[in-house]
Amino acid sequence: MPTSRGTLDWAAATDHPELLAPPVHPALAAVPGALVAPIDADLADTAAFCEAYDVALGASANCVVVAGKRGGVTSYAAVMVLATHRADVNGAVRRHLDVRKISFAPMDDAVGLTGMEYGGITPVGLPDGWPVLVDEAVVAAGEVVVGSGLRRSKLLLTGENLLRLPGARSLALAQPTG
Repeated sequence: MPTSRGTLDWAAATDHPELLAPPVHPALAAVPGALVAPIDADLADTAAFCEAYDVALGASANCVVVAGKRGGVTSYAAVMVLATHRADVNGAVRRHLDVRKISFAPMDDAVGLTGMEYGGITPVGLPDGWPVLVDEAVVAAGEVVVGSGLRRSKLLLTGENLLRLPGARSLALAQPTG
């Protein structure tokens, strides 16, 4: 039966900066006890990762970067939802960020602004001032697997510890899929 830890070989994330994108390692102080495990970069996408490493979809949290606009000014935020849920970007997220228009950030913007790899973006180590909106289901899930900033590894931490990140807030942002 799939679990949050799956079949991965987890180790203290602070001991393995080589498995983390450059902005992630210094930001780990906010999430004590975070673990990291190497993975095959070709299996970084959620469905393939969960299947290959026996990780429960309900213990995998995705980080999506959104770009909102109001008055010609673009602002960015990270949205954390479980792989079993769909974020209400045009409703709850847009209203919370108080923007008129919102969309997923273009890949080049997300990668360039975060210093992380596409498909591995994590809320740990995001640029100063970015809100981190964490769906309530992520907080309630206990241990969750998130990106490490690189496609070749994953972090394991608690949904509750995500709320320790600068600018983090728990909100009702998503609904279960299917």
